[in-house]
Amino acid sequence: MDFSQRLNQSLAQKIAQLSEQIQLPPAVVVAGRLVRMVGMTLEVVGTHAPIGSRCQIISTQGTPIEAEVVGFHDDRLFLMPIGDTQGLAPNAKVVPVPGGVKVGVGRAMLGRIVDGSGKPLDGKGPIEIEDEVLLSGRRLNPLSRAPIAEPLDVGVKAINGLLTLGRGQRVGLMAGTGVGKSVLLGMMTRFTNADIVVVGLIGERGREVNDFVRNNLGEEGLRRSVVVATPADDPPLMRLHGAMMATAIAEYFRDLGMNVLLLMDSLTRFAQAQREIALAVGEPPASKGYPPSVFSKLPQLVERAGNGQAGSGSITAIYTVLAEGDDQADPVVDSARGVLDGHIVLSRDIADSGRYPAIDIESSVSRVMVEIVGKEQLNQARRFKQLYSTYQQNQDLINVGAYRRGADPQIDAAIAKYPALNSFLAQPMDQAFTLQQSVQAMQQTLS
Repeated sequence: MDFSQRLNQSLAQKIAQLSEQIQLPPAVVVAGRLVRMVGMTLEVVGTHAPIGSRCQIISTQGTPIEAEVVGFHDDRLFLMPIGDTQGLAPNAKVVPVPGGVKVGVGRAMLGRIVDGSGKPLDGKGPIEIEDEVLLSGRRLNPLSRAPIAEPLDVGVKAINGLLTLGRGQRVGLMAGTGVGKSVLLGMMTRFTNADIVVVGLIGERGREVNDFVRNNLGEEGLRRSVVVATPADDPPLMRLHGAMMATAIAEYFRDLGMNVLLLMDSLTRFAQAQREIALAVGEPPASKGYPPSVFSKLPQLVERAGNGQAGSGSITAIYTVLAEGDDQADPVVDSARGVLDGHIVLSRDIADSGRYPAIDIESSVSRVMVEIVGKEQLNQARRFKQLYSTYQQNQDLINVGAYRRGADPQIDAAIAKYPALNSFLAQPMDQAFTLQQSVQAMQQTLS
C-alpha cells in the first residue's frame, strides 16, 4: 500500500470517528394550520412534510384526526383524511408525525377482522403485535425471487384442470356485477391448500363484508385467515390503505416461511380510491376518467405479491377485477391483465344459462401452466378447449338445425362431447375437487 492510499484510509477512519461523536439536534416539528377544505382535500400552510407521511389535525372536540400528505403546491400541503372529518374547523392545528407509516403485525391476527390501519373490527379486544412493517412494503430484487415451480390446488376442477395455478402466481378474476366473483372467491378461500389466508375486502358494501365472513369463510375458515375490511363508506385513503394493509400482512407471513393465499375483492375499488385522491389534488384524467397515477399504483401493489427469496414462503394472490358494463376493454381490466400472471374471466351469458362457476374457458389463461404441469395434462387441456370452442363457434348453426352431421368431424366430436364438457365445468359451491381428482375428471370427460 503506497503513501496516498494509507493517507486516504487514515482520513476515512478519522471522518467515521468524528461522525459517530457528532450528535445532530433532533428535527424541530413545526405545526401548521388548516386553511381550506374542498371535498375530501385539506389544504395546510405553515408546515412541511414529505409525500406519504402522516399528520394529526386537532378538531374542535380536541380529538386528533389522522391525515396523509398526498400532494403539495408552493407553500401548501394537500392532505387526505384517513378517518371521519366531523369537527374540523378553519385554522385547526396540524402537526406532522415523523417517520414512515408503519403498521403492527403478528400471529395473533389469525382469526381476526381489522380495518385498513390494523384496528380490530370484530369486538374481540386488542391484538398482540409482534412486529412493525412499512405499509408500502419493501421492494424485492426480481432476480432473487424463487421461480414458480409448484402447482396450487384451489379446489375448483375447471381451474385445476384447465387453468392450473402455480404457488406464488398472481391472477385476476374478471367479471361484471352479479356474475359470481365473490362466490367463486369464497370457494377458493375454503378449498385452497395454503397455510394462511389473507382476505382484503376493499370498497365493498358493508352487508357483503358480513356475508363473506359468515357464509363464505365460516368459523373454520376464519381460524386460519386474516380479514382486512374497508367498506365503501370509508374515505378513499382508508380503502387504499386496506389493500396495502392486506398485502403487508401477507408479506409478514411469507417472510416467516409460510405459503399465503391473498384474496382481494376488489382491485377495481383500489383503483377507484386512487382516482378519487388524484382528481381531488388536481391530477388531470387520462383514460375514461382515470389519472395516470392509477396505472402506476396497480403494479406497485401487485408486484409485492408472489414468491419471496429462496428459502422463504410465497404469496399466491387472486384479485377480483370489476368490468364495468361487462366491458373487458375497461382501462383497469386491461391494465390488470397486463401486470398479472393470468386471468380468469366470468361470463354473464354463462351465468344466465345456470352454469356455475361461470368461467369463460376461451377467454381465460394461466401464463405459468405450461411450466408446472406435465405434457399429458397440457395436451388434454388443449383438446378440451378445442372441442368447447368449436361448439361455441358453431352453436347458432347447431341450434337452428342448419348443420348436418358428417359435414365436419371436428364439429361432430364437439357435439357429442359438449354435454360432458359442460358438466365438467359446473361445480356445486360446497363441493371441492382436488388437483388429482380434477385431472382424472378431465381425462374421463375426454375419453
